[in-house]
Amino acid sequence: MTENTSAPDAASDDADYIGPDRSLLIVDDDAPFLRRLARAMETRGFIVDVAESVAEGIAKAKGAPPKYAVIDLRLGDGSGLDVIAAIRQRRDDTRIIMLTGYGNIATAVNAVKLGAVDYLAKPADADDIFAALTQRPGEKAELPENPMSADRVRWEHIQRVYEMCDRNVSETARRLNMHRRTLQRILAKRAPK
Repeated sequence: MTENTSAPDAASDDADYIGPDRSLLIVDDDAPFLRRLARAMETRGFIVDVAESVAEGIAKAKGAPPKYAVIDLRLGDGSGLDVIAAIRQRRDDTRIIMLTGYGNIATAVNAVKLGAVDYLAKPADADDIFAALTQRPGEKAELPENPMSADRVRWEHIQRVYEMCDRNVSETARRLNMHRRTLQRILAKRAPK
């Protein structure tokens, strides 16, 4: 992708935070989100490369390991943790942000052990991602203004298990130790805020 110079003042201010190596690899299988985030990061001064799978992400990481990376945890062909490992084999100073729609503490710890510097829950906006990528050592991240409610966290977990069970209601209910009809009612409702 080419660098966007439509906002030179903002991009030059952001470039001060980024440093001389502005390479950024974004790995996500949600194509619309990937395109929006790539455009937003280009306007902030990054030189963006994208990948839509673990295999493509690993290939790009091995070919030209980036200074910055934003990687989705769950991709169609595997785990984004494999992309982190591939980047770390080639470059140890990459600032890596892990994104996920299904956050849990064990995965966050694993991502950090492999070399991620931050772990953001989707939907993360470009400002949150930029702040995480350019955060200086020792700086504390701001607390979210509107953290997920307990009902939303429960709903996200149920959705994650439902997807892991290939959208099979009976298997999902069994794994969650929940009555099948109760699960069907939950799945029929909109996501809580």
